[in-house]
Amino acid sequence: MRAKTLKIHPKDNIEVALVDLSEGQIISSGNDKITLLNNVAAKHKFALKDFKPGDDVIMYGVLVGKAVLPIQTGDVVTTKNIKHASGDYELGERKTNWLIPDTTAWKNRTFMGYHRADGSVGVANYWLVIPLVFCENRNVKVIQDAFAKELGYQTDRSPERDHVQQLIKLYRSGKNAEDILNTNLAEETDVATEDERLFPNVDGIKFLTHSLGCAGIKEDTRDLCGLLAGYITHANVAGATVLSLGCQNAQIDMLKAEVFKRDPNFSKPLYTLEQQQIGNESDLLKLAVKQTFAGLIKANEQYRQTAPLSKLCVGLECGGSDGFSGISANPSLGHASDILVELGGSVILAEFPELCGVEQELSDRCIDEATADRFMHLMRSYNDKAKALGSGFDSNPSAGNVRDGLITDAIKSAGAAKKGGTSPVADVLDYPEKVRKPGLTLLCTPGSDVESTTAEVGSGATIVVFTTGLGTPTGNPIAPVIKVSTNTKLYNKMHDIIDIDAGTVISGEESINEAGERILEQIIRIASGEEKAKAVASGHDDFIPWKRGISL
Repeated sequence: MRAKTLKIHPKDNIEVALVDLSEGQIISSGNDKITLLNNVAAKHKFALKDFKPGDDVIMYGVLVGKAVLPIQTGDVVTTKNIKHASGDYELGERKTNWLIPDTTAWKNRTFMGYHRADGSVGVANYWLVIPLVFCENRNVKVIQDAFAKELGYQTDRSPERDHVQQLIKLYRSGKNAEDILNTNLAEETDVATEDERLFPNVDGIKFLTHSLGCAGIKEDTRDLCGLLAGYITHANVAGATVLSLGCQNAQIDMLKAEVFKRDPNFSKPLYTLEQQQIGNESDLLKLAVKQTFAGLIKANEQYRQTAPLSKLCVGLECGGSDGFSGISANPSLGHASDILVELGGSVILAEFPELCGVEQELSDRCIDEATADRFMHLMRSYNDKAKALGSGFDSNPSAGNVRDGLITDAIKSAGAAKKGGTSPVADVLDYPEKVRKPGLTLLCTPGSDVESTTAEVGSGATIVVFTTGLGTPTGNPIAPVIKVSTNTKLYNKMHDIIDIDAGTVISGEESINEAGERILEQIIRIASGEEKAKAVASGHDDFIPWKRGISL
C-alpha cells in the first residue's frame, strides 16, 4: 500500500505528507500516533513534537529552521510559524567514506561521442557564433538569419508561426473572432531532417547573445571572457566565430588568454573579427559568413566514435523545485551521480545558495582541508556579498517553492544537495573555472536556473540533468538538458518538456536506486545521439552569464 507520509531522517522532528492529509487524520510515525490539527497538503510538513519559539526544526537530519510561534504536535509547518535557520560550519574531520554503488552493469558500457584533441569527448558537435560585447548582438542575429534556415538549423522556428499564418488566411477569408477561437490549428513543419542537411555531422550553429562585455565592473568582464572561453573549448563545440566591436572592455586578447588557460594546446578553428578594424559593417558580415561556412566544412569532418562512460561530465541542476524534490528526483539523480563517479566520470553540483544548511556535510566530504577551506570561503563570501545588497541566502526560495512545501532555504538546500550523491568532493571551483578532476566537483554559481545551467556547461558539463517539481523549459545552446519530474502529475501535465518521471519513487513503484539507474540509461542514450532531450528538440537555447552578487 502506498505510504502517506515520510520521515526522512531518524533525527527529524517534522514529517512530509506524500498525499493530501485531512484535519483529524491519525498518522503513524514510528511508534507514535499523530493526530493532525490541520489539513496538510501533499509536499508540506507537520510537527512530530511540540515546539516553543526558538526551538530547532530538523529535517534531513539537519537544522532547517527555528520556530517563531508555538507549534503543537500535528500542526502544519508554514512560513508563519517557522523561519529559516541553518547550522554554523567550520573545518572538521575528513569524512570521505561513501556508499559506493555496484557498477557491474556499466563497467564495459560506452557511448558514441566526438573525440577532441584535448582528450575530452563531446556528446554533440556544434559551431558557435559569439559576440564579445553586446554591441555585436545585432550582427550575430543577422548571421543567424542568413545561416539557420538555409542549412536546416532553424531552431527559432515554432508551430506558433505556422498558426499565425493559418489565422491570417482564415481572417482574410472572412472568419470572425469567434470562428477563429473555435478553430483547430494544424501542426506543420518544414525543418530539414539530418539526412537533408548540407553538414550532417554538425548538430547545429548556435548563436549566443548577452548583455555584457563593456560598461560593467572588471570582474564581470573577466568572468564573461572565461565563460565564453569555456564554451569555445567545450567538448561539444567544433569551433567558433567571435565578433568584437573593438573598443570594449572585453578584448580579443583577453578572450584568447582564457581559451589557452583552459586548453594550452588549443587547435580548434577560431575566427575573431573586429568591426572597428574592418570598418564597413557589410564587409564584417561578409567575412564572418565566409569564415563560418569554412568552419562548418571542418566541423563536418568530425564523427561519433566509441568512448567510455568515464568521459561523461554531467551537470546536476534543479529548478522549480517542490516538496518532493529532495525525496524523489534529487536522490535518484544522486545515485546516478555516484555510479558515474565510481566509473571515473565527472559530475558538477552548483547553485551555492541552495547548499545553505549542508555546508558542514559537504565541507567534511572534501578530499583535503584546502578543498574544504575553499568551499567554505566561497560560501561565506557569496552570502556576505548578497547580504550587503539586501538579500542573503534565506531569500532564495521562490513563491512557487514556498507554495509547494519548500518554506525555508535550508529545507530547499538540504533536498537540493541530494543531487550530488554521497561521493567525496574531489574539487571546488569558482565561476567560471573549468572542471579539472574526475569525481564530484562543487561549482560556485547562483541558484537561478539559467545562470547556473549556463555556468555548469561553461565549466565543462557535456550533459545537464535538471530536476523539477513545478516544471521549467530551461535548456542550453550546446549541452542537452534532461528534465526529471519529481512527481507524476507534473510529468503527465508537462510531458512535452520533461523527459523522465521520478514520481514513481513517491508512488512506491520504484526505489531511488531503480529511478537513478533509469536516469543513467537515458543519459547514455542522449550522449550517443540515439535520442534528443526535449529541451533540444524544442530549441530551448537559454544562455545568461552571471553578474556577480546580483543573483541568488
